[in-house]
Amino acid sequence: MLLALNCWRQPSATSRCPIMAHPLRSPHGAVASARGFTPFATLRRFASPREAARPEKRCELCSTALAHEHRHLFEVENRNIVCACDACALRFQAVAEGRFKLIPRDAHALPGFRIGDAEWENLALPINLAFFFFHSHSKKVTAFYPSPAGATESLLPLSAWQRLVEDNPALLRMEPDVEALLVNRVASARDYYIVPIDLCFELVGLIRTHWKGFSGGEAAWREINDFFTRLNQRAQPLEEQEPDRA
Repeated sequence: MLLALNCWRQPSATSRCPIMAHPLRSPHGAVASARGFTPFATLRRFASPREAARPEKRCELCSTALAHEHRHLFEVENRNIVCACDACALRFQAVAEGRFKLIPRDAHALPGFRIGDAEWENLALPINLAFFFFHSHSKKVTAFYPSPAGATESLLPLSAWQRLVEDNPALLRMEPDVEALLVNRVASARDYYIVPIDLCFELVGLIRTHWKGFSGGEAAWREINDFFTRLNQRAQPLEEQEPDRA
């Protein structure tokens, strides 16, 4: 099934945050816990507006009822995303270390992002849609791409990432664990963003839910296009500084 995503290089929304079994997958297709990592056991697909009317969402820390729009926490060691009420979420605001981190809400577009086709190929990703974030527990930048099987990890050459940061100092502003570089280079797109990590897994959930057959189908691509339309409306441009070559 993962082979179907090769076509992405040339392609021809319940009542609560539903828990989807989106395992974090290793570069070789095995579930990541086999390599010492725990799957995103509570990774969830965000409900669509028409599904939001049923009031059953609950804070996963105190069981308080939640609104459709609510905060999320990142469980650092296990890499889980947790739904939280405002009172519980604010306990983890500005927390640098600990079990949970509060996921921010702001998304930023990077219109001046510098990467050529050769540099992208050096990242050794099998498709042109991916996200990158620094995982403080494993102390490394990890790269993932969405697939019908969930979020799949790709081995990331450290030197390639370092070069990317040198050319794009804005990446140094990403908060570890809770913000990610999201890249969309599908077809003619060349779009780059710094986004909350839960937004990346919303995209993963959309693809897993809607992907059909080898090429994904019209519904899947409509959901993907709608996702990036919403993101472009929401994301504020982030000023880029010239890289220091001294």
